[in-house]
Amino acid sequence: MITASILRENKAYWTIRAPGYSEVNRLELQGDQRERWKSCLAEELSRHFKGRALTDLHILEAGTGPGFFAILLAELGARVTAIDLTPAMLREATENAGPHAGTITFLEMDAQALTFADASFDAVISRNLTWNLPDPAKALAEWTRVLKPGGLLLNFDANWYAYLFDENARAAYEQDRLNTKVSGVPDQNIGERFDVMEALALKMPLSPLARPAWDLAVLTRLGLSPEADCGVWQRVWSDDEKLNFASTPLFLVRAKKNLPAGCNPPPHKVF
Repeated sequence: MITASILRENKAYWTIRAPGYSEVNRLELQGDQRERWKSCLAEELSRHFKGRALTDLHILEAGTGPGFFAILLAELGARVTAIDLTPAMLREATENAGPHAGTITFLEMDAQALTFADASFDAVISRNLTWNLPDPAKALAEWTRVLKPGGLLLNFDANWYAYLFDENARAAYEQDRLNTKVSGVPDQNIGERFDVMEALALKMPLSPLARPAWDLAVLTRLGLSPEADCGVWQRVWSDDEKLNFASTPLFLVRAKKNLPAGCNPPPHKVF
C-alpha cells in the first residue's frame, strides 16, 4: 500500500512537471550535451557489445521522461523501447522525438513491474530514476530479469537528496547554491515545485543511503558483475550542471549479466 501511494504521488507530481522537465530535455537536445551524451552511450554500448553493430541491439530505457535517452539511442540506430509511469511524460517524449517517434516504442509502465518476457533486451538503460522509486531493489531485479545473458545494464544516477538527511551533505548543497549565485548561473534546484519533490524524496528509501555502494551490493546479489564509474559526470555534464551539482556528482553503474546459475560473482570495483 505504501508503494502504491508513493507511486500515485510520483505520477501526480511528474504529470504537472512534465512540460517544464521536457523543456530541460529540449535544451539538452539543442546544446552540446546531445553529442556528449550520445558519445557516452555509444562508447559504453560499443565497448560491451564488441563486434556487434548498434543497429543490432534492442534496448529498454526505464523512466524515459521526455525521451532524451530514447531519442539519442534511436539516432545511434538501436531498436528502442522506452517506458514511463506518467502518460504526460510519454506525450512530451513522443513530441520531442520528432522523426524518430515512429521508430521508438513508447509504453506506459512501472519500472518496478515490467510486463516484458524474460531475456527480452540486450541492454537496459536509465538516468535519474532509481532514486525516485519506492522499491528500487525490485526495479533492479526486474531489469536483470528482462536482460538477455551477456546483456548490459547502465544506470546513471546520484545521491540527489542526501542533504535532507546529512548535515555535511546539507552544507555542501548550500555551498552549491551560493556558488551558482556568485557565478550568475541559473540555480537548477529552485523553482518549479521543489518543495513537493523534497517531501517525496523524504519517503524514498535511497535518499539517505550511500550510493553507488548500495547499487553494487544489490546487483552483485542478483548475480550480475557490476562496477561504478564515479567520474562520468565530468564527461557528460555541462559547466552549469557541474556548478549546480558539485556536491552530488552523477555516477554510472554498469553491470553485465553473464554468470551461469550457481556461480559466485567476482568482487565489484569502483574507479
